Amino acid sequence: MNQNDTKVEQFGDCLYSNPAGYDYWTDEKSVVLFQTVFSGQEEAIQTVRNSPIFFEQAGPREKIYFNPPDVTAGIVTCGGLCPGINDVIRALVMELHYRYKVPRILGFPFGYEGMVKKSGHRPVELTPDKVAHIMNFGGSILGSSRGNQSTNDMVDTLCLYGVKMLFCIGGDGTLRGAEAIQDEVKKRKEEIAVIGIPKTIDNDINYVQKTFGFSTAFSKAVEAVNCAHEEAKGAPFGIGLVKLMGRHSGFIAVNAALASKNVNFVLIPESDFDLEGKGAFFETLKDRIQKRGHAVIILAEGAGQKFFEDKGEMDPSGNKKLSDIGLFIKDKISDYFKRENQTINLKYIDPSYIIRSVPATAEDSVFCGFLAQNAVHAAFAGKTGCVVGIWNNVFTVMPITLAIAERKVLKPEKSTLWRSLLASTGQPNSMKAIN
Repeated sequence: MNQNDTKVEQFGDCLYSNPAGYDYWTDEKSVVLFQTVFSGQEEAIQTVRNSPIFFEQAGPREKIYFNPPDVTAGIVTCGGLCPGINDVIRALVMELHYRYKVPRILGFPFGYEGMVKKSGHRPVELTPDKVAHIMNFGGSILGSSRGNQSTNDMVDTLCLYGVKMLFCIGGDGTLRGAEAIQDEVKKRKEEIAVIGIPKTIDNDINYVQKTFGFSTAFSKAVEAVNCAHEEAKGAPFGIGLVKLMGRHSGFIAVNAALASKNVNFVLIPESDFDLEGKGAFFETLKDRIQKRGHAVIILAEGAGQKFFEDKGEMDPSGNKKLSDIGLFIKDKISDYFKRENQTINLKYIDPSYIIRSVPATAEDSVFCGFLAQNAVHAAFAGKTGCVVGIWNNVFTVMPITLAIAERKVLKPEKSTLWRSLLASTGQPNSMKAIN
């Protein structure tokens, strides 16, 4: 990555005074240093002096590009549900209406499908009264959907309703769709700001420190994990097995384990493991059961996919379909202990849809508000094709292309999070079979 990769596209000079009325403004040239840890003072000095990489800092500008009375804003939510979506919608509407005095805010129902005229859906007008209490509910008041839609049709709809800024709330697939919309808008020489607000329970968006809904997700997951612990210790040779979300990354699984402190094994996509053989998972699990009488296991949904045939199937969002590792491991554990003549009491819990459908926690709700407000600031500053996020605890704006270039994953070989997990659970550094 170089400094050109972090440069956000700008429509032009900002000539209008910002009506938001804040006491202070974010400087247009304010940046956030990408790298904050160095091997020593000399490397830090050389890096900052010779080849620094910065993100643009998010925040309200004193001068803005769009004239608020001329603006119609659009909001769309796509992909799977996630705690905090309604909080983001509410904060967008409140900031647009009260601070920037935007006269019309439209919500497109059922994701990108609602932006295609032939779908039969029509946008709904969002006002402060309509969104005042939606943060008390999970899901999205606008609904959602998966799957690709015609980019031309979506941009036609934006032009039909005179939308000047579109806020796309969603994960990797949604951001790719937003990038396609941005490309078509640019091709038509229209001025429609396209701003992404990253939404993924898995916390796997590139160069975004944390996504909204993640804190709520692993906090709720802890309840299921602690129930599994009670089930496990309440029966002789009890095993509690909990499957959590995490297609490509184990952030929810690891954080839930660290928060619960009742977990003995965590299996994630980023850390390879074998089931049978000396030093493999089942032998390690058996040793734990025989010594302590019970065990709790967290399993991320994307872990252990090597045990299945890759059929190349994709879901409507273009993601690779995963095989059900939870039921697979449950059956394999039962089979293994039968062969070992070891009685066990195995309880399997999958709280995935409960976790993603709950309202956001107080902490997450506050975070959602910051993201939404900074998305509005970015749009009015004339920025487009970008994502708002947080890096080194500072809110940032970066190009969508950078956010979707690759997925963020946990790196066990150099992760302090994984090191803390090993210390908390006591599981071995590796559960690969020793030949």
